[in-house]
Formats: sequence, structure tokens, C-alpha cells
Amino acid sequence: MSKILIIGGGAMGSAFSIPCLENNNLVTITEPYNKTFIKNLSSKKKFHSSLKLNLPVKLKFTNYSKDIFKKKYDLIVIALSLAGIDFIGKELKDLSVKTPLLVLTKGLKYDKNKKNLLTISDLLKNNYNVTNVSVLKGPCLAKELAKKNKTSVVIANKNIEIAKWIGKLISTKYYLTEFSKDVIGIEISSAIKNIYAMVIGTGQNLNAESDLFQKSVNEMKFLIKYFKGDASTILGLAGIGDLYVSAIGGRNSKMGDFLGKGFTFAAAKRKFMPRDTIEGEQLAREIAPYILRKIDKKKIPLMYHLLKIIIHNKKV
Repeated sequence: MSKILIIGGGAMGSAFSIPCLENNNLVTITEPYNKTFIKNLSSKKKFHSSLKLNLPVKLKFTNYSKDIFKKKYDLIVIALSLAGIDFIGKELKDLSVKTPLLVLTKGLKYDKNKKNLLTISDLLKNNYNVTNVSVLKGPCLAKELAKKNKTSVVIANKNIEIAKWIGKLISTKYYLTEFSKDVIGIEISSAIKNIYAMVIGTGQNLNAESDLFQKSVNEMKFLIKYFKGDASTILGLAGIGDLYVSAIGGRNSKMGDFLGKGFTFAAAKRKFMPRDTIEGEQLAREIAPYILRKIDKKKIPLMYHLLKIIIHNKKV
């Protein structure tokens, strides 16, 4: 039995608590800033408004403060949005937290000073002196995990034994874990798949979407190699596995469908998805300053075109 702290009470962080609890761990969850999730998690029934179910009564909720890190945990799980990574990085740095971290957040950050792209694990290590960071990625929809539908994910750490140790803490009969040393390849592919899911969604028919899927995989493979990851990672759970899930049923592919119908991003967002977070759009704006200047558009024409239409609010 281990003590696990989950930082982030959104859909994924809350759903992740379920296999952790089922594996007989003591799990505490906290939410730094979302008032709705704080209300959900602090209630007696723990009904989660995003997951549409009651979370296990064994899940302990505590209000967020820096004092939370004074308690001893075996594992700290970061399940915040991409925007929250800098916030938690500063908190961890100020307190010199040495507890092993597991990052569920997907995305990349653009370093304006050094003019390069950083994975989340590199951001935490380079900017906030955080050590012992593992990442968990893969085709996992929070609502399906919360219902205990069979789910497979990959845990990456250059020290594969740490990844396997985490796997033992969280694995169940329905939540299966694989392991990888290719941290950068796992993080790159799990981030950019949101952009390519939007690309695939523009296809408007299965034949066109299949063609775009194949071309998207090729571009993802190029980008993994460009950032010094292992090209074979594209064939795994964080690559085509995650891309498949996002392309057939996610918010990014839904937005892509509207783009394919001739709407600009701003018009489609306002008319059809005003309350939805489109991760691919957020990532596109984050990485565009690097991608559009540094990489030959002939190598990644789909990525290049989508970044352009989002940044300049043009039609496909």
C-alpha cells in the first residue's frame, strides 16, 4: 500500500484515482484553482460533473496549499492542464520536492528566451530543478477509464525500473501499463496527435480521413525523429494508439469536421463548441512560433497548414 497525491481534480485526474484506489493505495486528490471541481470533490457523494458519476468514497480530498507537500507521499501525480504546469513547477521548486513525479498532462511548451520547444518533463527539470519525472500517455479517455473500461497506457522514464515500479502501483485488470525509455518520443507523439486528430477530422468522408490518417502518421514519425526520439514510438500506444482514439471521437476531430465544412476556427468555436477546450488549438498556438520558423513545410505540410489556418483564422 502506497500513498499517492493527485494534483488536478479535472476529469483525468479524478478518473485516474479509481485504478489507484482499486490497487489498495491511499489516494489524496487536490485541485488548485477550479471552483467547480473543488465543490465536486469536497462533497459527500463526490459526484464529478465532468465524469457524470460518483467517485469512490475512499478518495480523500484536501484543499490545495503548499503545506500539502510537507506530508510524505510515495508518488505525486500531476494532472493539471498545460497552463498549470508552470504554476506547479514553481511550487515544487520553492519547496525542493524530491518525491517521484508522474505527469499525465499532454503538451509542449515554447521557451521564448531560448526559442525552442520543451516537453513537460524537460520543462520541469530544466526550469524548475525537478528530478525523477515519469510520464504516462496513451489512448485513455477519462470517462471510459472512470467506468473501468479496459484501457492501456505507457509509462516512460529513462530508468525503466522506476516506470515499472509505478506500473505496479496503478495497474489493475482493466488498467494495463506498458513501459518505455523513450520519454521524448512518448511526449512528442502524445502532444501533436491532438493537432493531427483535427487534421483528420477535416476529411469529411472515410476515404479522405484514412488518407489523412496515413499522412499524419508519417509526419508524426518525422517530428519524433527531428526531436531525437525513437521513430518506432509512433507505432505504440502514445502514437497511433492515441491518434486513433482522438481521431474517431475527440473534441479535436470534432473541431476538424467543422473546419472541413468551411468554418474558420473562431466561427466554429463560437457557434458549435463555445464551452469546449480544444487541446489541438492551444498546442498549435504554443508551438507555431517554433514550427513555422524552424521546420521545412515540405516535411510536415499538414501540420504547417493547420497551424496557419488557426493562427490567422483562415478556412481550410
